[in-house]
Amino acid sequence: MSVELRTEHDTLRFGRKIGSLLQPGDLVLLSGPLGAGKTVLAKGIAEALGVEGRVSSPTFIIAREHPPAPGGKGIPLVHVDAYRLGDDLAQLDDLDLDTELVEAAVVIEWGEAGERLSEDHLLVTLTRCDDDSRLAEVRPSGKWENRWPGV
Repeated sequence: MSVELRTEHDTLRFGRKIGSLLQPGDLVLLSGPLGAGKTVLAKGIAEALGVEGRVSSPTFIIAREHPPAPGGKGIPLVHVDAYRLGDDLAQLDDLDLDTELVEAAVVIEWGEAGERLSEDHLLVTLTRCDDDSRLAEVRPSGKWENRWPGV
């Protein structure tokens, strides 16, 4: 399934749609080159979950946990940026995300490597188009095949 995201507002709104579907233990993988909109999409997901803290690219700390805010869905968000990990998948294992996948929603930017964490994941690949819009390709896997409603 493909979704055209013409503006940053569209990307945030699409992220809120994804976030509204998340439950504890869910894994969302965001893929795409630098500047594709992965962090903007993560911000929309966080807005829908209603978590505390500013969502920004966690590149230099690799992972950031956002506890649920009062009035939110009550689900913590673990936001991971795997860019600096490159091919070193052992570092991804060191983050102990398997544990987080029990009670939190986990969003991994540069998330292709995260596919091995769970067969149940939603992969969103973002592509930046010539007109500066984005194209989101959504590939549900495992339990997401039945949960993803499309657009």
